[in-house]
Amino acid sequence: MGALDHLTSWHAEWRSLRVVVFGLGVTGFSVADTLVELGAEVLVVASSATAERSDLVAVIGARLVVPQDAAVPAELREFDPQLVIVSPGFGLDHALVRWALEKGIPTWGDIELAWRLRDKVSPAAEWITVTGTNGKTTTVHLAEHILQTAGERAVAVGNVGVPVLDAIRDPSGFDFLVVELSSFQLHWLPREGAGSLEPLASVCLNVADDHLDWHGSREAYAEAKATVYANTRVACVYNRDVEATRRMVEEAEVQEGCRAIGFGLGAPGPSDFGVVDDLILDRAFAEDRQHSAIELSTLGELGTAGLSAPHMVANVLAACALTRAAGVSPQTMRLALSSFRVDHHRMEPVALRDDVRWVNDSKATNPHAAEAALRSYDSVVWVVGGLLKGVDIAALIEAQASRVRAAIIIGRDRDALLAAFARHAPHVPLFEVTAADTEDVMPEVVRLAARVAKQGDVVLLAPAAASMDQFIDYADRGRRFAVAVHDYLGDAGD
Repeated sequence: MGALDHLTSWHAEWRSLRVVVFGLGVTGFSVADTLVELGAEVLVVASSATAERSDLVAVIGARLVVPQDAAVPAELREFDPQLVIVSPGFGLDHALVRWALEKGIPTWGDIELAWRLRDKVSPAAEWITVTGTNGKTTTVHLAEHILQTAGERAVAVGNVGVPVLDAIRDPSGFDFLVVELSSFQLHWLPREGAGSLEPLASVCLNVADDHLDWHGSREAYAEAKATVYANTRVACVYNRDVEATRRMVEEAEVQEGCRAIGFGLGAPGPSDFGVVDDLILDRAFAEDRQHSAIELSTLGELGTAGLSAPHMVANVLAACALTRAAGVSPQTMRLALSSFRVDHHRMEPVALRDDVRWVNDSKATNPHAAEAALRSYDSVVWVVGGLLKGVDIAALIEAQASRVRAAIIIGRDRDALLAAFARHAPHVPLFEVTAADTEDVMPEVVRLAARVAKQGDVVLLAPAAASMDQFIDYADRGRRFAVAVHDYLGDAGD
């Protein structure tokens, strides 16, 4: 039994426990604030901190250390922590993380802490957990919307911006938490023992190379993703078109009675969700599922909600499977799908001028997401580039070269992209954006794209890369693209 295995409730004895929190972003601050409320002694160690956030740490009653170099600060050694909580941004090779692991200090993520504390408000919310390389946020918000339409008090939390610890401390309580989990957060979750999650339903939407620089290998990345299924109680939802997710479910240790529910863009089997002609079908929860299926929506209705692209339909099927497992009726499901609207920066139409469409899919931060976007169109002027995160983009360029009429290349890792195009798509005209100032990047992108785009083309921002080399985040990148498009088209006139 571990030294902290008794800490499985908000009402356990957390007082005076010495806890170090690595990181002072949104997640790190929520962890520190929660632990102080529990009466723990809290030291926050962060690589940087704004004046406002520093002041807040002092206000809540924690201490803050911002080391000036990579060395382990003396304040941390002297604090002699009994527990370390790691924010998602801290990689496994970070000096502080290595120090904690080498010292044998119990090391958790914020998700494990939240699971142990989930009973602050009774009854505790059911958890539905969602991961995957792409589509997580859309699926989480879809599931949240479906549950809310059913009259449940539900909220999307985790990697979507609302810290799960803030949700479990909400005095009104929730019926369901729909938890988006990154591979970083999953890495720190145990598969068994006191801190292991027991979700009502879980899904890994897909798996493709991403964050290999953080995890060290594609095998370690996939292993982290598979953790989402551990101890699931009602339904493990998997992608029938991605064999790796099926294997994850087959190998998962789940609770007695848990079902494997597949989803895919083809006709559904007796325990699946799928598509036949124009119909979105549930065959998993039909009363006579061997011989019948339940109609939930149509592709035409999904198009009205901005969900008709193939990868969006897959997200819909996953969200439907998760929420049907939670007891939502088919009638409510149809109503919810018809009233849902896709978030910004996910296949978001920006403008249509002279039969050229401009589309913002800045959320496509890896090749798998960008490929899904590219497959939605026949002739694309592709805005691509940024931080590739150790991922080779050559296979994507080779596979989608026939759709790309021209490429506008941005970001720090331009050389790798230029080389990949030269090898696998030498016929594609390339335009390199060399602007050093963030303010100048998207205006130059739009000018170049407008020069090359022809009638019937789609100018698609689907960078296949992270944004932090030039922008605050993917949303900042998408906003700047949309503003630059409107500014240019406004100046150009109709």
